[in-house]
Amino acid sequence: MKIASFLTALAGVAVVLPGAAAVAQTAPTTVEPMIPAAGTVLDVTAEGRTTRVPDLATIRAGVVSQSTTAAAALTDNAQRMAKVLAALKRAGVAPRDVATSSVQLAPQYRYAENQPPVITGYQATNTVSIRFRDVAKSGAILDALVAEGANQIDGPNLSIDKPEAALDEARNDAIAQAKRRADLYAKAAGLRVSRIVSIAESGQDTGGSPQPMFLARASMAKDSTQIAPGEKDVTVTVSVRFLLN
Repeated sequence: MKIASFLTALAGVAVVLPGAAAVAQTAPTTVEPMIPAAGTVLDVTAEGRTTRVPDLATIRAGVVSQSTTAAAALTDNAQRMAKVLAALKRAGVAPRDVATSSVQLAPQYRYAENQPPVITGYQATNTVSIRFRDVAKSGAILDALVAEGANQIDGPNLSIDKPEAALDEARNDAIAQAKRRADLYAKAAGLRVSRIVSIAESGQDTGGSPQPMFLARASMAKDSTQIAPGEKDVTVTVSVRFLLN
């Protein structure tokens, strides 16, 4: 009788183990956001900020040519753009800082009431993107480009060439702001900050947004074009989860 009871119990164990394995195989693998079992959770979003003087200016300069035929418009455009590129080279702009943005050829039409459009000529456009690593000299270079035939200029877009150090400063400021705000909320609620549960960076801005556009002058003026770099805000946004007790 004892042997029979032992075998029955062993059989029961053998039945349970496969069931446990099946449960383990079907368990979900997704990880839910970590929320402490005890205490009050506080989520804070904070923006850290620092400033830098831009050291990189990007400007689009181009040549627009018009003629009665497409070939003539392209030929004139190519000759004038060659002078513009030569002026950039003489000014010391590195080849890696000059890139073609667009080349366009479009017919020009004359419109009359109740009549189909009539082609009157063609317009050719060649535009290059130029990076100036010495922002202070970019105005003088623009004047030289205009003198050599550039008649379309957009920009400048002032930015920071290597923003990582500034971003790290902004990150430190963002965490400090989050801690300060968490302490304020905890004190108002009669609690204290126990620890940080999680940190996530949710955005950054190196201040590279385009500046107001200006157009090149048709001819050289007495005063040269001036570009003032000013300062750019570098910001980082973080989301921090705190545990309050």
